[in-house]
Amino acid sequence: MKIIKTLVAALAVSIAAMSATAYAADKGLIGVLMPTKTSQRWINDGDAVKSQLEALGYTVDLQYAQDDIPNQLSQLENEITKGPKALIIASIDGTTLSDALQKAADAGVVVVAYDRLIKKTANVDYYTTFDNFGVGVIQANSLLKGLGYPDKKGPFNIELFGGSPDDNNAFFFYNGAMSILQPLIDSKVLVVKSGQTGMDKVGTLRWLAATAQARMDNLLSANYSDGSRVDGVLSPYDGLSRGITASLRAVGYGTDAQPWPIVTGQDAETASVKLIISGEQYSTVFKDTRELAKATVGLVDKVLSGGKPDGLDTKTYNNDVKVVPSILLTPHEVDKSNYQALVVDSGYIKADDLK
Repeated sequence: MKIIKTLVAALAVSIAAMSATAYAADKGLIGVLMPTKTSQRWINDGDAVKSQLEALGYTVDLQYAQDDIPNQLSQLENEITKGPKALIIASIDGTTLSDALQKAADAGVVVVAYDRLIKKTANVDYYTTFDNFGVGVIQANSLLKGLGYPDKKGPFNIELFGGSPDDNNAFFFYNGAMSILQPLIDSKVLVVKSGQTGMDKVGTLRWLAATAQARMDNLLSANYSDGSRVDGVLSPYDGLSRGITASLRAVGYGTDAQPWPIVTGQDAETASVKLIISGEQYSTVFKDTRELAKATVGLVDKVLSGGKPDGLDTKTYNNDVKVVPSILLTPHEVDKSNYQALVVDSGYIKADDLK
């Protein structure tokens, strides 16, 4: 009996110690708000941020708003009532969250804008993203490389697509690309046959593939039914690229007589890497979401632990109220020549998923 009592007592002490350790390991709640699950990219981001935060001992509430602005606002307001220590927000529309973020600030919550800048509020503490102007530069240079310029002199018929006008990043992508393309448009090396330029004309609301496909259908019908060829399409995102290639396929592109135009993209989504391998899409821009998640989680953990982040960019991103201290990561071009090394060998995409 004495032995049993001793064992019970030891077990009780062990359980108490384990409970204390578990309690000590819980660093508090962090809310993570992502825009949608319709893009593989955002699923990868959400999973990476959640798993890395949990590995550090945080409790994570991960939510997706399915590209519905009122839904994301409701999620944010509800999240604040749960008493989080920090909020990581990839906004749908970065101009709609000001009132809710004032409540977060009043409660002392650290707010990090994730990949998309939250605008028109002083209550965003940090911004983590990639060099978005540089993404556009990469896309433009990739388009020119695919066209064979400068060895081939042109003129080349191209069409331009932009991202969602309510996403601040879309303007950085477009402006970065046009910093390269505009001089060549002015000199007639590149010809935008539709005449449609500027984000007010080329923007694609909510980054929807169906919207891009419908616009490409209209562009082809209105401007290329005379037998002329579209040589290249600037696309800022893989989902749009797939909509564009579907439209091109429907009118006979992708044959020996009518080869695929050069179509760019972004996010190295598995479906588009497959198209790059098959030759339907020329390139994409790889932004390793694991690295963005790592940088964001490291930033949040350091701030919540009382540390001061270093190496922040304090000049680039003005949200119309203040310059938001930012972490800017480096994007990379991916095409048929290097997809294996960049996205497969790195473990970002499994080789079997590309078969």
